[in-house]
Amino acid sequence: MIRIGLLIAQSGPAGIWAPSSEACARLAVDEINDRYGLLGDEVELTVLDAGVTPASAAEAVDLPIVLGEIDAVIGMMPSYQRSSVAATIGGRVPFVYTPQFEGRERDRAIVTVGETSQELLRPGIDWLFEQKGAKRFYLCGNDYVWPRQTLATARRIISSRGAEIVGERIVPFGFEDYDLLFGEIVRSRADAVVPYFLGAEAVTFNRAFAAEGLAAKVLRFSSAVDETVLYGIGPDATENLYLSSGYFAALSSRNNRCFLERYHGRFGETPPPANAFGQSCYEGIHCLLALAEAAGELAVPAVVRELGRTFQRSTARGSDEPAVAGKRQPIHLAAVDGLDLAFIR
Repeated sequence: MIRIGLLIAQSGPAGIWAPSSEACARLAVDEINDRYGLLGDEVELTVLDAGVTPASAAEAVDLPIVLGEIDAVIGMMPSYQRSSVAATIGGRVPFVYTPQFEGRERDRAIVTVGETSQELLRPGIDWLFEQKGAKRFYLCGNDYVWPRQTLATARRIISSRGAEIVGERIVPFGFEDYDLLFGEIVRSRADAVVPYFLGAEAVTFNRAFAAEGLAAKVLRFSSAVDETVLYGIGPDATENLYLSSGYFAALSSRNNRCFLERYHGRFGETPPPANAFGQSCYEGIHCLLALAEAAGELAVPAVVRELGRTFQRSTARGSDEPAVAGKRQPIHLAAVDGLDLAFIR
């Protein structure tokens, strides 16, 4: 028996993705067991609650590893928990970090399968500049590593286009003084806002943004909004909202159609909505399978060595071709129409 620990936040702003993350992970494990298992052994999934702090996430993985209860960790939690989890794991078992992230991860023992901020921001900012004439950008987000580094990347891209940063504000979790924030946006005369809020916080921000009457006047662009967040925002608050992602459930491709058919076949017609953050757990488990099978073992150096050198059999992302484990995937840009997506690229 090979035991995989799925580390996800079951509360706090990122808890919005817990149901879809677990469902996607369980689908991947079922598929692996239906075929031949991992390294010839059956796979068992254990869900671990990352909580809301770096310490709680580290504690969630430490004891199960010490007791030999998990043989690998799939992590779909905020970036501020990643380094503490990696330090606690300490190379004892493979650690696959699945969601989009800020990039520039230096720990070679961490396998990342998510898109980087550079990859996600460039297409959207370029399109807004060229097609919408956006020259004045306001940046905002929560106070932790992902928004801070993502907005730093946005500054570089915007400046490279000869556009202007007219304001920026980083706010704590639970921020409620939107009058202050929206007042700054109005006074800045921004053409576009680039908001990076986490999960449920993105729902709150975007609802308030529309309620203030700004949605009709100011463009919004982010990769921090997926289908689950979009449903929380609601169809009346999505005017002039543009999104980028490596995965949308609405994408028409053989890979995604096959994934959704299996997903609904396993969980019925009304499962947790498929989305980029949840689907990343499916991606991460199949990536681990490919790397371990190629390495012939689960030792961390051997698994990491196979990155970019082996194909994984199942993915919902990308084209119809097999995916190379750990390879970058195409980025999709979409305009939101109510709760529907109109793909730009």
